[in-house]
Amino acid sequence: MEFHHISVMLEETVKGLVTNKEGIYVDCTLGGAGHSHRIAELLSPEGRIIGIDQDEEAIEAAKERLKDVKCHVDILHSNFSHLEEILKAEHAPLVDGVVFDLGVSSHQIDTAERGFSYMHDAPLDMRMDPEARFSAYDVVNTYSEKELDRIFHDYGEERWGRRIAQFIVKARENGPIETTGELVDIICKAVPKAVRQAANGHPAKRIFQAIRIEVNDELGILENAFKTAVHHLKPGGRIAIITFHSLEDRIAKKTLKEMARGCICPPELPVCVCHHKPEIRLLGKPKQATAAELAHNSRSKSAKLRIAEKLPAAQTDDADSGDFRDGKEER
Repeated sequence: MEFHHISVMLEETVKGLVTNKEGIYVDCTLGGAGHSHRIAELLSPEGRIIGIDQDEEAIEAAKERLKDVKCHVDILHSNFSHLEEILKAEHAPLVDGVVFDLGVSSHQIDTAERGFSYMHDAPLDMRMDPEARFSAYDVVNTYSEKELDRIFHDYGEERWGRRIAQFIVKARENGPIETTGELVDIICKAVPKAVRQAANGHPAKRIFQAIRIEVNDELGILENAFKTAVHHLKPGGRIAIITFHSLEDRIAKKTLKEMARGCICPPELPVCVCHHKPEIRLLGKPKQATAAELAHNSRSKSAKLRIAEKLPAAQTDDADSGDFRDGKEER
């Protein structure tokens, strides 16, 4: 199957990210190289792209897509949770930009045998890295009722999570649950018919999201990866983060806000004693897909783009040099 993925907010992301045509740019979620290819079009032959992905199919598609670009390209089979080690190994301690396009790719959803979709009957899988040992099968068949309820609540925000967990555990008494189709049937039985009919979307949507997040530890690696990316940005370098659901966007928003904050002293203190310096400045409000983009890519509906810029050292030194804080410094 041909690798197909439409990059969301492509122009907005790349134009907000690229500031140096001879710079080094890291695509932490390479996928089919949509963002990387557009970045490459803006770079000179001296520029460089480092692409990271844990999906071998994505890597092969990216190599093909990027084979004719004029800048340097290095593609790595890894996870962006290893960004620190990757940049060290690639002799790139400071870079000009880092982009994260989070979530599952269109190709992964549309490839039925990968088990990401509740619309196709396939083996329970959901591994973004097919070489990983832990899969959706393990979550569905080995997690206790309490553990299932936890991930359905925390990662799916599913109000019927406890009942669905009960139905899954009960169904396992007759043998392991092996396919997405079996799981969908169990979910539909657990959710009352009236609720299913009134619901906005498929009753399995949030459950599949929760299991996918658990299998790939999608949320657990985000904060540290964002901070690592900022740490390795040159002054004036930028980080761009595209999120697709409230859980990952909440982490992106919180992490960037903390890194953009200056003084963190308790508000009752009249003088700053923490000497905490902001590392970045946020570039405007989060962007969302335009009506034109939504018309040809419905999966962009929930996407949000956040961009921030690394502050020069001198600016961070000056940012919190004020003495008194009774409304005199921005908090």
